[in-house]
Amino acid sequence: MGVSRATLREAIAGLRAAGMVRTTRGRGGGTVVSYRPPVPGGSASAIGHRRDELLDSLVFRRVVEPGACHLAASRELSAQERMLLTTALAEVDAAEDPATHRQADSRLHLAIASVTGSPMTIEAVTDVQACLHDMLQAIPVLEVNIEHSSAQHRAIVTAILKSEPTKARRAMEQHCDDTAALLRGLLG
Repeated sequence: MGVSRATLREAIAGLRAAGMVRTTRGRGGGTVVSYRPPVPGGSASAIGHRRDELLDSLVFRRVVEPGACHLAASRELSAQERMLLTTALAEVDAAEDPATHRQADSRLHLAIASVTGSPMTIEAVTDVQACLHDMLQAIPVLEVNIEHSSAQHRAIVTAILKSEPTKARRAMEQHCDDTAALLRGLLG
């Protein structure tokens, strides 16, 4: 497969943590798939019929959210706007479970949009976050993904607060690309 054993072990550990595989040791042991696809009408099939729309939303997000970050970092932010960003970031970092984390994550992205001062940008990010929410609900949440995402969020907010538009845009581009890679795997 062209990957190192360490990478393969890490991937299997992530799948095990998500309850998708189980591993037994000893003679006759190994790793087997324990994941069972959702029954028809479940969340995965609910998004399956919207595949093209959802893939397009990932493309749209890649345009909109980095642009929002660039715009936010280009503005002179008020103390209230700066506090909104730092509070939203702290809420993401303090989330104690995947559902709370997902909500805080979405609020952070909306906070970034709100400090752009552009109603159309806010509306576009809101639309993108709604589509993203549908997709994220259909996949298991892995701690390693949350940690990676949180580090990216910190880089994005730091660049905005330091008025570094190019850094803010690039950090969000990477964040969008990483999330899209995960979600494209879901959609096939």
